[in-house]
Amino acid sequence: MTPCVEVRDVFKSFRRGSEVVEVLSGLSLDVPVGEFMALMGPSGSGKTTLLNLIAGLDRPTEGEVLVGGERISTMTESQLASWRTRNIGFVFQFYHLLPVLSAYRNVELPLLLLPLSGAQRKAQVLNALDIVGLSDRIHHRPGQLSGGQQQRVGIARAIVTDPALIVADEPTGDLDSKSADEILALLGELKRSLQKTIVMVTHDPRAASRADRILHLEKGRLVEETNNALAAS
Repeated sequence: MTPCVEVRDVFKSFRRGSEVVEVLSGLSLDVPVGEFMALMGPSGSGKTTLLNLIAGLDRPTEGEVLVGGERISTMTESQLASWRTRNIGFVFQFYHLLPVLSAYRNVELPLLLLPLSGAQRKAQVLNALDIVGLSDRIHHRPGQLSGGQQQRVGIARAIVTDPALIVADEPTGDLDSKSADEILALLGELKRSLQKTIVMVTHDPRAASRADRILHLEKGRLVEETNNALAAS
């Protein structure tokens, strides 16, 4: 089976004035279809840069990135924008919900970029909100929801287009421990019941322990890999 994500000998550097800062150094990895993988490492280790490359938000300086067999590292900006809408679900630390819109309208936003009828959009939005357990909160605005509920809306928005890959950047970083556990359990359920592939950046070892596999980065290189037999079982 083709891996969901293939990163091949990727280098990424940025220019800061006259200085070139190397963030990733010859990094390679595969993420199998249906795996829940966590990326850990100190600040500046390159984990968020790697997540952005996998999500098609940035391009490698050298090397290639494939997702679902498609070489996204050579796509144009317009091709990438269209590809992300269909293939990637984003979950952010601070939710990124529009405060003036209801939960329903926030979840609907990605579907407005796709050729769907109003009835099709409604069915997908209601299904996504049902999956995250918020069918009774569809008309609530973000300010009327708890942090955990707002993150559930964010996850519903991430899955509403039925993407193959979910990328999560510190999804529990702004939550109390109870809400964080509930969000991690929900991500695990998405992996199990919907066969979603999930790549999550986290600083929290407790959050990482819920993943099937943990990759540790340091100075742009993979330095350690941990398989979580309990999470994978």
